[in-house]
Amino acid sequence: MEEDANPEKLLHPYELSFSDLLLLSSDEPLSENEIQRLDLITTSIMENLGPNGPGLLAVTAVPGASSLRSSLLRFAPQLALLDFRDLNRLLKENGLGSDVPLKNLERTVSPFTMHLKYGQGVLASSVKVNQLGTEDCMVSDRQGESWASDIKILRNIFEVLGSLMIELGCRLARVCDRVIGDQNLEQSLFEACTAKGRLIHYHSGFDNNFLQEISNRKEYTKGHRGVKSFSNAAKGTEKLFRNNQTSVGSNGTKCDAHEAYLWQQWHYDYGIFTILTEPMFLLPSLSQTTNKDDFPSVLHQELPSPSGHSYLQIYHPSKNGVYLVKMPPDSFLIQVGESADILSKARLRATLHSVGRPARPKDLSRENFVVFLHPAWGKTFSLLNYPVDQQLNECTEESHTNLESEKLAQEIYKIVPPLSTRLKEGMTFAEFSKATTKQYYGGSGLQSKR
Repeated sequence: MEEDANPEKLLHPYELSFSDLLLLSSDEPLSENEIQRLDLITTSIMENLGPNGPGLLAVTAVPGASSLRSSLLRFAPQLALLDFRDLNRLLKENGLGSDVPLKNLERTVSPFTMHLKYGQGVLASSVKVNQLGTEDCMVSDRQGESWASDIKILRNIFEVLGSLMIELGCRLARVCDRVIGDQNLEQSLFEACTAKGRLIHYHSGFDNNFLQEISNRKEYTKGHRGVKSFSNAAKGTEKLFRNNQTSVGSNGTKCDAHEAYLWQQWHYDYGIFTILTEPMFLLPSLSQTTNKDDFPSVLHQELPSPSGHSYLQIYHPSKNGVYLVKMPPDSFLIQVGESADILSKARLRATLHSVGRPARPKDLSRENFVVFLHPAWGKTFSLLNYPVDQQLNECTEESHTNLESEKLAQEIYKIVPPLSTRLKEGMTFAEFSKATTKQYYGGSGLQSKR
């Protein structure tokens, strides 16, 4: 892990090549020199995922994954900018779902979810990526019903790329288990036999206004049966571009400690590993309409990250500060979740993180695909030899030497429920996830209004 010497505190995660991950997780005989080289890599992996590290690393040079990522991420804004009635129908017909209320036109994210089934054979999933031809993952930038047939392509890419990302997590679990001295992580993953894939569109201010225009038009159609023209709705949408009145603050939340707007508030993931693609940033533009009554379509232009990093932010307890993660091109980031922290008896550290949003351009959206690996729902947690108060103590103790960092830690932990309040001896993973979700997003949760 390297850091840039600038005020933003960029973090370059440790890079683990896919070929080395294959070697580390295999049982093939190796030369003495290769064993020594891989031992050094294993040490670096555990240092970065362990108690004094950031709790993440990047897997690089994964064959065939780049085109799959690019095609899948372009589906996210197309789905997100559908009227929620059309969107709900489309998701239901194709075995997809969402874990936020899509009827909420002020939502900051639109996630599209699918349960990904796997077993021991997942460790050969990288072969499927190479077998999937380029034509199988081509998708045009279209809006509305005209591209609905492409949903089968989305499912195909979702499943194949998701399986590959599961393989990355399972192989890393095997590497960690060999150091820890048991098979708890890998076995817990295979006992679950399922993971959750999440294709996420992080909204720009324009997106929410556009959705409101669509909803207004739908309501008008329902009430007036199309007697009058809808050209005013189209004109209203075009004004969004001309006036450029969208406000970052209108849809984002602000963390006073870091003076940054957030697409997603501070939290821990409660599974074993979270695997993320490199994000994509898109800027919308309106297509030309030939009929004054047509509602304009939204096209999207890919832009590089405004600041050159992923806008994923982590809190690094041992360094007492927030770091912005800069991912290598076409890499996959693997973060440690709380279940891995618990099952490894704190040999691995869960990653406290959030997703920031740039101030400029105001209408920039962020797309990402995430796979969450977790234990079986009936997996029982034992707290024997596990320091359950570790997370809380590290960020509230008196040993902070930097007052600004101490204030930052205290403000972040005001919205992150301590693990000790969510985890009890003998609790199943299902019970733990329910307690965690309730404290984060329940009626009294500090993130329930996201």
